[in-house]
Amino acid sequence: MLLLMLVAATTLRLCPLAGAQPLCRIRTVRTGKVFHVREQIQGDHLYFSSGTTRLMKHPCKKNIALYLGRQVFLTKNSFESSVLPFSIPTSMQVGIPEVTSAHFAGSVLLLVVNRKVYVYDYEANSWNASTGVEHPVSHISGDNCCYSGNSFCMDISNSVFAYLHGDQISQANIYFSNTRGYRFQKYSQERQAELVGSLGGIFYFYSLSQVGLLLVDQRKAMFSYSDHPLNRSFGLPFDYNGTLDILIAPGQKGILIFWFEKSLLVSRNAGQLVNAVQVREGQHILYSSISEANITIHSVAANENELAVLTQENNLYYGSLGILSSSLIKFADQNIWSEEAVLMFTDVGMLEILTPLPDPTSPAFDFQKCPVNIQAILMDPQLQVDVCKVELLQGEFENKMYTIDMNSELELTALMIPRPSTSPVPLVMVSNPHSLGLQAVIYEDGYTYDGNTKHRLNISLRQQQHWGRADPNFTSSIKRPTISTITLDIANKEISCLDLKPLTALISVGCDLEKKIVIQNEISACYNGILDPVALQDNYSYVIEREAYDPSFRGQKATEDLEVPYHYEKLGCPILVYYDTPWKPVVELWRAGKFQEVVEAEYVLLEVNGLFTYTYSLTADMALCSSQPQNWTTIAKTAGDKGPFAWDRENYVSCHDPNNNAPLRWPKVPYQILGGPTENKVVFDQRNGIYIFFISIVDPYYSYCHLETTFSVYVYGAFPLPIFPPEITIVLLTGATLLSVWLAYMIPKLLHTEQGLRIKGVWSPGVFQGRVRLAAAWALQKRKADESLAQGKFLPISGQT
Repeated sequence: MLLLMLVAATTLRLCPLAGAQPLCRIRTVRTGKVFHVREQIQGDHLYFSSGTTRLMKHPCKKNIALYLGRQVFLTKNSFESSVLPFSIPTSMQVGIPEVTSAHFAGSVLLLVVNRKVYVYDYEANSWNASTGVEHPVSHISGDNCCYSGNSFCMDISNSVFAYLHGDQISQANIYFSNTRGYRFQKYSQERQAELVGSLGGIFYFYSLSQVGLLLVDQRKAMFSYSDHPLNRSFGLPFDYNGTLDILIAPGQKGILIFWFEKSLLVSRNAGQLVNAVQVREGQHILYSSISEANITIHSVAANENELAVLTQENNLYYGSLGILSSSLIKFADQNIWSEEAVLMFTDVGMLEILTPLPDPTSPAFDFQKCPVNIQAILMDPQLQVDVCKVELLQGEFENKMYTIDMNSELELTALMIPRPSTSPVPLVMVSNPHSLGLQAVIYEDGYTYDGNTKHRLNISLRQQQHWGRADPNFTSSIKRPTISTITLDIANKEISCLDLKPLTALISVGCDLEKKIVIQNEISACYNGILDPVALQDNYSYVIEREAYDPSFRGQKATEDLEVPYHYEKLGCPILVYYDTPWKPVVELWRAGKFQEVVEAEYVLLEVNGLFTYTYSLTADMALCSSQPQNWTTIAKTAGDKGPFAWDRENYVSCHDPNNNAPLRWPKVPYQILGGPTENKVVFDQRNGIYIFFISIVDPYYSYCHLETTFSVYVYGAFPLPIFPPEITIVLLTGATLLSVWLAYMIPKLLHTEQGLRIKGVWSPGVFQGRVRLAAAWALQKRKADESLAQGKFLPISGQT
């Protein structure tokens, strides 16, 4: 490859570029037509509404692209084969098959056809009409994240807007989808009704964590943003001549490209500042804008770092999307333009001019390709391009995605080796300085074998709010997860530094999915022999009495007992807790299988089966609340479809927050939040048994994650509840004791009176025994008399003693 570049450079020096050395050598792609099998096109032929052609490449799947022109073509191999014109099935009943906008969203292609949105799954070869869009739309917008395997990245690819370009923005019908365009719902932005002008577009700028509305009014345009702190003002206005097509450069760096036939603008910060692209010759600026150059743009192509423009005057312009400024240089003239031609980057420094060619013998189109080797052309001395001042720029973070959770830091390193006798200046930038702050240190770190100095760059990243250097009016809300891109590049880098790509990483300031909470279980019911772990694993179940639980979680008694299966695989052996001792769980934070710390943040508990035989040791006033605290009842009233376990970091409001204006009307209600600044604990009623608790960390400043889990507790040591109320039992015992004392006093005293002596005589042993014998004899004679009467005889009964 190097030998070929040297040969090309020698050729360029020997002869003028415009004469002997063409920009590219044309080749034609023609496949699948050897046997002249005539294929039939099914459905309605799609066509693009604009007068100029477009080409859209999938940002992540580089071989997938969509050509938009008089014919529409979809390729899965970068047009390396003949392709049939793209069509939509007649069953979709689109009417006029005119395409006004298209967008790749993950594995599907979205098309606006005749003011409606359609979804084509190119992997399953299936069509669907989007639902939820109730008004005509003309455009769709979205972005793609290419860091595979990340759920946050998938959310980026799934989010799409649909809108009607040119609508009055105060009354515009805008739709949003987080299902890759299959289902939409109405979207409105705060203060949208107050905005003046027409709608030029709506975009989700993930690099800034903002939704941007483009307002167009009197040939000026500006962006309105959705969230603090950018929602308090607009981006700087810029000229809006004609209908600008807007390209979002891949990589989530916030680079926007606005272009029309006579205009080319670039923004590096998601529309906050928009500048015209200059035209240079060497180090000199020939034109400050495309309009001054008096050229007509036909096609624009861009990748993460490069920009190319094809004009109707048969000129090709090339430039880099630098970290500070962007400019174009003009390449030599060649007859490369046609109405159907488009530009397409195939790799870094490799550009193709693509033109579809109809075939009179086949409905499938061939393609004419003219590949341009940018690096070879830049070596021409007539272009007066300076040599790159940097030999090496590398970092282990390149093209990676990282997560910074609340109160976390990230350390990155990079290596730069400049050319001898040069002093390039490395620049580190973040796309969202409102949420992500940085600190960079550069120092010499030895020498190469050639004697060049190696420079090491250490980059520390932290949430901007935790650096303590930014005004609160500048930072975004710390409760809201955001993302940012960090880019390391060279200031005013020469255009010849083609292979020296900026080092870029995507930083998610949000939930670290490797984090989880674990409840410490040092003393379990199995350890003490109260429960048998073998029995717990053998389809074990237990019964909750109807007086102890409420399936609706309102503290009311149920109508029947509840049998609960115990899931040992999930819960393990229950924690052993004595009923008469106030208790709270020890919550541990783990990350990637390693213990991190004991959680001191605020959290809440709820028994999953509705058991309400427990309360809390503190009340609202004992917890020093300045406002009425939340509880599970108030959360349930506003939970909607989230169910009873809806209390989390997003809806938690601390009663110690000075901004909480809810008056403290019931200071004696139980305070149901554990952890944090209080010593609140759980107090169990006099009941033995298993409790299964749901726990949720609600402190919004501890982590962006919804840290939740379930665990079990076995409460022991409680005696059975008495049948009678304690008050009645105490009265009866007291009465019986007093009666016994009275009898013990009165009986001996009565025995010494005349009546007592008579009673004593009656119950003396001799008298008592005689009376017993007389009663027995009388009973015997009575039985004999009854037998004689039964036999017809008469026997007198003697009553003598």
